[in-house]
Amino acid sequence: MAQTCCGCYRPHRSSPVLSRVQPIKEKTTKKNNGILGRNAQPSRITKRGEMQKRNAAPPSEGGPKKPPASREEMIDFLRSGCKPKENWRIGTEHEKFGFSLTDNSRMPYAVIDYVLSGLVERYGWAPLNEKCPIIGSCTNADGTVRTVNIIGATKNGMNVTLEPGGQFELSGAPLDTLHETVEETRAHIKQVCELAAEKGYGFSGIGFDPKHSVEEVPMMPKGRYNIMKNYMPKVGTTGLDMMFRTCTIQVNVDFSSEADMVKKFQTSLALQPLATALFANSPFKDGKDCNMCSLRSDVWKDTDNDRCGTLQWAFDDDFGFEKYAEYMMDVPMYFIYRNGGYIDVTGLSFRDFMAGTLKILPGEKPTIDDWEQHLTTSFPEVRLKKYMEMRGADGGSEEMITALSAFWVGILYDEKSLDDAWSICKNWTSEEREWLRNDVTANGLRSTFEGGMTCLDLCKKCVQFAEDGLKNRNLGEEKYLAPLWNIVNTGKSQADILREKLHSEWNGDATMAFKATQYKV
Repeated sequence: MAQTCCGCYRPHRSSPVLSRVQPIKEKTTKKNNGILGRNAQPSRITKRGEMQKRNAAPPSEGGPKKPPASREEMIDFLRSGCKPKENWRIGTEHEKFGFSLTDNSRMPYAVIDYVLSGLVERYGWAPLNEKCPIIGSCTNADGTVRTVNIIGATKNGMNVTLEPGGQFELSGAPLDTLHETVEETRAHIKQVCELAAEKGYGFSGIGFDPKHSVEEVPMMPKGRYNIMKNYMPKVGTTGLDMMFRTCTIQVNVDFSSEADMVKKFQTSLALQPLATALFANSPFKDGKDCNMCSLRSDVWKDTDNDRCGTLQWAFDDDFGFEKYAEYMMDVPMYFIYRNGGYIDVTGLSFRDFMAGTLKILPGEKPTIDDWEQHLTTSFPEVRLKKYMEMRGADGGSEEMITALSAFWVGILYDEKSLDDAWSICKNWTSEEREWLRNDVTANGLRSTFEGGMTCLDLCKKCVQFAEDGLKNRNLGEEKYLAPLWNIVNTGKSQADILREKLHSEWNGDATMAFKATQYKV
């Protein structure tokens, strides 16, 4: 499933850059200056069957070329996500920073290669490989040249992928219950942490890198990240921070109809700042207190205004699949994948592409795969595909990963809880929604409306709505809200607790946050 802090860069089901492969033996040539990798083998592409996964399983490059998609087909693509309630599922995604246990430096690709290869060799994952951008540019640890880099892995509807700075992401399978979410998360964290420890590295669950500058973070060998790195500074001041220094947790949910989608979309979009406050976990930058509760959320304010923001028009009476599709048709493009490589079309018009008038590809029009990929290149706080993505939370602990899914499933999958949540925010003005979105990044739970109502007051109500909704599922899932009850009862978020430690036991050294938020196995 798929924000990422940098969710846009995560491969999705129609993303043609990746190949699901089976390693095969092939002769390699010797090269003395090998710097990357472990011993990844060149691979052959195998045909991919349809995976029952909401976030994208990467497809192969094979198969016949699809015809151009019409405007109506693009709208219908979104509408095709409607499904009966008995088929609703829970998809949980979480990103984490790899860091050295000796000096806190970020995990380089050589170690990432080791961890991903370990998932394949020891735990039965299938590798996701990407062709090397330049022939002869990729080498194994022994100096032999290879033709591909391993940049992810897939198994049973789950994908492990890499963000630009090597942030590890698990895009979980669509699951029936939160109990399954706990098991999936635990197994993944155990596997990657044990593999990383063999190389002297660990993983941290925090929303913003507390130590390193963008320049100090290694960039992953994925072709589209070069395009993004060059484009981001042209459209905002914090895009590179978002790419290289942030981590998020996300949950993806289903809808039954257009009316159900609209109600869930509007409610969750208005209340997304509450999730930002509850899950705030990024108070540090460059080794210091940055006076933010969620710096991760704050950087989205000036990443790229053409594709970010609170989508105030989504609260209009005519909001639906068509209006969201029209919005996406107006979002500038990033890239097109053709003939085994990326074409840089940053800033160009998708509507020109639809008309066949892109100068870089004259006469060519987008397929439904191009449309599906384009849908991943907008970054609102709630994003619509064939499902809805809740994107407002910082990366956090194992317990907080499940708590996010518990929060939104409890509210959005129970009719009464959804009605109760909507009653809180349905009369908010666009100015109030925008103010809350902007204020919680710094003040978190302490954000205060005119009249004295605080964000903490609203969070208490919504955690109760979530508990009521989960109890109505009769599965015993309400226990996963325990971390949120602790937060609203104490009035302290993860960010508040980290800040207290900074000024007490850490003697002002924010880099201690890596080990304080390290996943344990």
